[in-house]
Amino acid sequence: MAQEVDIREGDLDEHVEQARQWIASGFIIVAPLEHGYAFLADAFSHDAVRAIHVLRGDDLGVVAQVMVADTSVLSGITREVPTGARTLMDAFWPGLLSFTLLPHRGLSWDLGDDKRLDEVSVRVPSSEFMLRLLRKTGPLAVASAARVGQPATLDVSSIPALDRDLAGIFHAGELESGPSSTIVLATETELLVERVGAITLEQLAEVLPAILEDTTPE
Repeated sequence: MAQEVDIREGDLDEHVEQARQWIASGFIIVAPLEHGYAFLADAFSHDAVRAIHVLRGDDLGVVAQVMVADTSVLSGITREVPTGARTLMDAFWPGLLSFTLLPHRGLSWDLGDDKRLDEVSVRVPSSEFMLRLLRKTGPLAVASAARVGQPATLDVSSIPALDRDLAGIFHAGELESGPSSTIVLATETELLVERVGAITLEQLAEVLPAILEDTTPE
């Protein structure tokens, strides 16, 4: 049975350590992000990542995002981080800005695409609980704790999972709804804004005037 932990009460470091232990044992947990609860697992645990996709009802080929504690982790999981991307990371991380980067080819993970897409979405979240956890666990696979096509889950009572599917649910009460992250594709030659979310194109351009918006029809 999934254990519920209110991270607003008690010792936060103890809660983080419990979450770390469950993740290290290959289990899935739920924790709050900025505007919704998320499923979390070790990014290198194929079974746990696959189980997240099953809980969500994802189609084959859907890829989980990876969250890290800071930019120092990127050298171990990506082939290259362009200078412009690092400039934006310094300005907006932690926060609601995601980057699509090239992963190292030798990584032993499968985020849902059997490594066929040759890309990974990476973000540093602003949640203090998540940041402390990521410093202990390393990269985590993350996906919204909601069925595919449904809005973000703001209350743990609405999480689409049975108790036996999860080791623990770390919650902070009902969360406030809000915008999703802005997504930037970082290539060797340019940075493209693939989706505008919490951070606007104007805000990005103030930091990096050369950034472009992707105008390719969907």
